[in-house]
Amino acid sequence: MEYLHTMVRVSNIDESIDFYCNKLGLFEFLRKENEKGRFTLVFLCAPEDEVLAKSDKKPLLELTYNWDHEKYTGGRNFGHLAFRVDNIYEKCQFLIDSGVTINRPPRDGYMAFIKSPDGISIELLQKGDRLEIQEPWSSMKNNGNW
Repeated sequence: MEYLHTMVRVSNIDESIDFYCNKLGLFEFLRKENEKGRFTLVFLCAPEDEVLAKSDKKPLLELTYNWDHEKYTGGRNFGHLAFRVDNIYEKCQFLIDSGVTINRPPRDGYMAFIKSPDGISIELLQKGDRLEIQEPWSSMKNNGNW
């Protein structure tokens, strides 16, 4: 398993870029606009981590800007931690066997969400290509929120 990024929702992308880049010293590594989903993702990197980020060992900060404004309360502005795993089905089965609830099963062979004991969302992403969709995962329903 490898650490990928931490996601934080922001209410003003320009103010956030100013804070994280111009004041804190991070730089914009990658930006993705999603018109259908109505959001912008900006991935930031510390200067000392640029080599790691370029080699796909991304210790990044993901700023998520939702175009439809929402007031973030109760920690909702903090999104999730993300880790890449070698086999998402095996990891999820191990977690279930260990008593962990899978909040968003890997129905797509690529992504799942769980929560820490303190309620922090953790995204698990399949390393490489998506795995072939298979049961019981493809029929599994969401359990709670993430």
